[in-house]
Amino acid sequence: MENIRELALDMLMEILERGEYSHLVIRNVLDKYHYLDLRDKAFVKRVTEGTLERLIQIDYVLDQFSKVPVLKMKPLIRNLMRMSVYQLLFMDQIPDSAVCNEAVKLAGKRGFKGLSGFVNGVLRNIARNRDAIIYPDERTHRVKALSVRCSMPQWLIEFWDQAYGQDRTEAILKGLLSEHPVTVRLKEGLSVEERKAWLTALAGQRIEVQPHPYLSYAFRLKGTEGVRSIPGYEEGLFVVQDVSSMLAVEAAGVSGSIKNEVEENGAQQKGKASEEELLVVDVCGAPGGKSLHMAEKLRGRGNVISRDLTEYKVSLIEDNIERTGYTNIEAQVYDAGVFDESLVEKADVVLADLPCSGLGIIGKKRDIKYRASRETMQELTVLQRRIFDTVWRYVKPGGVLIYSTCTINPDENENMVQWFVENHPFKLQSLAPYLPQALKDEGETGKMQFFPGIHETDGFFIARMVRI
Repeated sequence: MENIRELALDMLMEILERGEYSHLVIRNVLDKYHYLDLRDKAFVKRVTEGTLERLIQIDYVLDQFSKVPVLKMKPLIRNLMRMSVYQLLFMDQIPDSAVCNEAVKLAGKRGFKGLSGFVNGVLRNIARNRDAIIYPDERTHRVKALSVRCSMPQWLIEFWDQAYGQDRTEAILKGLLSEHPVTVRLKEGLSVEERKAWLTALAGQRIEVQPHPYLSYAFRLKGTEGVRSIPGYEEGLFVVQDVSSMLAVEAAGVSGSIKNEVEENGAQQKGKASEEELLVVDVCGAPGGKSLHMAEKLRGRGNVISRDLTEYKVSLIEDNIERTGYTNIEAQVYDAGVFDESLVEKADVVLADLPCSGLGIIGKKRDIKYRASRETMQELTVLQRRIFDTVWRYVKPGGVLIYSTCTINPDENENMVQWFVENHPFKLQSLAPYLPQALKDEGETGKMQFFPGIHETDGFFIARMVRI
């Protein structure tokens, strides 16, 4: 039988010591050990993700109780202590004695029997004195206190304070630490009976289902351990996708008559174009959520080209195409920064969900906040401009360019759009007609920043621009 704590430890070593991406490590391990009991898989996932999420707070606590600073500990002991402290502070259902005893056993098993006393002593001291832990005072050291309590780097809190104000920043921090159920987009073409059968199958696996308040085909699922095990996955009944990403597709307006919109926006056309000719190009499409959503919206009235940089990323799109069965979509390996003359003024819609800092999805990919820096964010704005300078030429006159990111950074979002419309033949157009009632007022300007803790989505940005 697998030692589930050892699995969590090995994952943390991969992520924190070797720099691997958390979502890939967790997914690969859960796939490899698919035969584990659901409770064991849930435990491994929670301990790994929770330790990453609360890492700054955990290290702060360890440094109070350990004579050896966290960063001076041997890597395996450091991460063993971290995951054990997470269990002591945030998993009340596990007895303190079990946490300490299992940590001591694991230290010995992995060749550190001589440090068993250290591991045991520090952990039991924390367990006895958890209510006496001294945290920074928020009245005198607000940023430091928030950094520790919310496990967010201080520079990022200061960055958001300056960009959005303290109240909104604190709402973002709270939102990122809230529970993040799996959000799926159910195929809109399912019959009432098929939808009921899917919901019944979920209930049979004790998966809790909550309809999303923004879109009728979006659902939140709780109690899932591995997407592939959710009923309907292999049959292609749904795609895992955040509602913010779904709204980016809604913003393109293809469920209505996009051709009429193109004509109204000033396109010069020789004859009346039919919707059969509609072309959508997703320039950074992997893993394919928006591309597939767009293919469904077209309902056979047009085609989608979904591109990405590497064969691996495009294979993810192809896997999803095969699983969902759409025939009006093609995946291609192509660098969005390289000009493709064959697409000049051919696209009715270009989706540009460009590489970004990912700050809006920290709640799902916890290691992002430890990798981010002001320098990498600045580098990304340069890349975004380079891609923008290339792909805008694919949009027909009167056609639509949807820009989106999964980050919370004005330079990658509002300021990027401002630069774009000032230097290219595009204008912003209201998002309001394409948003749910609760969001219409916020979309009037043609661009919208979604905030975790304020909106029912990830942190995300959408702008709708029309070629003049």
